[in-house]
Amino acid sequence: MISATEADWKREYSLRGSYEPGKKLLSAIRRYQLLINNDGLLSGVIKSIVVLRYRFWSAISGADIPLNSKIGGGLLIPHPNGIVIHPDAQIGPNCLIFQQVTIGTGPQPGLPVIEGHVDIGAGAKILGGVRIGAHARIGANAVVINDIPSNATAVGIPAVVRQ
Repeated sequence: MISATEADWKREYSLRGSYEPGKKLLSAIRRYQLLINNDGLLSGVIKSIVVLRYRFWSAISGADIPLNSKIGGGLLIPHPNGIVIHPDAQIGPNCLIFQQVTIGTGPQPGLPVIEGHVDIGAGAKILGGVRIGAHARIGANAVVINDIPSNATAVGIPAVVRQ
């Protein structure tokens, strides 16, 4: 079973020359996050190049994942088109997010906290101050506005836990 606490960074690596826009976008985000606290002329130039690369892959992939995202390592976004993540939402390690997913504000105050190794199906919406437990699965097009426990599967609008 994939860990919900230890990031598997190999999941984010892309082969040189391969066309994997999701992995290229994540690579630009990770590089920017490494450079953000560095000062100096050379660091400033490198940051500018990384930001341009980020903007390019954001446009190509059609994803809105901010540079200052709180995303754990090992994230997989095989089809990044239409993914929108609020910059203050927290995503744990080794998660899987499919296309057209929105993670952001909603009816409950606060922002989503998604624990490790959560699979989020295409078109799902996770809204407001909810917590998704480790190893949970969110079905396609589900609208999550309540907490989902660990190892549970949530489906529907609004999402309910199914066994």
